[in-house]
Amino acid sequence: MLNLQLTKPLVVFDLETTGISISNDRIVEIACIKVHPDGTEESLVERINPGKPIPPEVTAIHGISDADVADKPKFADRASDYARFMQGCDFAGFNSNKFDFPMLVEEFLRAGVDFDVENRKFIDAQRIFHMMEPRNLSAAYRFYCDKTLENAHSAEADTRATWEIIKAQIDRYPQLKNNVADLGKISGQDNLVDLAGRMIYNAEGKEVFNFGKHRGKKVEEVFKAEPGYYQWMMDNDFSLDTKRRLTKIKLRMKFGA
Repeated sequence: MLNLQLTKPLVVFDLETTGISISNDRIVEIACIKVHPDGTEESLVERINPGKPIPPEVTAIHGISDADVADKPKFADRASDYARFMQGCDFAGFNSNKFDFPMLVEEFLRAGVDFDVENRKFIDAQRIFHMMEPRNLSAAYRFYCDKTLENAHSAEADTRATWEIIKAQIDRYPQLKNNVADLGKISGQDNLVDLAGRMIYNAEGKEVFNFGKHRGKKVEEVFKAEPGYYQWMMDNDFSLDTKRRLTKIKLRMKFGA
């Protein structure tokens, strides 16, 4: 295996957080491997007190609870040390360009640490993965059915290929349950309030926004605190289905329907 040629240290890192909102959520664990140009490595793995509760549904994913971080330092307490560890380094991660690095920089800014992001390179293994291994229908047909998709983008050919892929997936993965309800749940549709995914159901079965400044907040609470937000959505470029669902929630709040 070829070694990656480095001209400066490379920090390969990952974060665990309280959620997926860069502006509202916080880091609960940071793990870094600092690879030097000579091949030597340093590691840094620490848990962090986020200063806010970790939702149970998030703990179920990464296994870190409020009790696990109760006596840990806050990010601001360690920010200067992290900045020194990462000084002059390039970065690498998985989906790091969209989430981990913006989240890291946001925490530095909140801590009042001027973390320099200029003159750094960023490797995102997920983007390379998706570029080198296309995740389209033709690729799935080749992977699951060992066939080449002829007449790709013909509606009939794509439909028949999709049906073959679903049957092949059920055969390949014994952990998949052979029924529509469970496959639909795995496909991520069960928690959608509207088809566009602008709203989803949280662990309590309540509608929450899934985008923008109110991501993760209950729709009813937003409407109570910011009554104009409903009309803003109705006046802007959201799908009719989304607007219909919003109106249903609004009417329920007013009439208890």
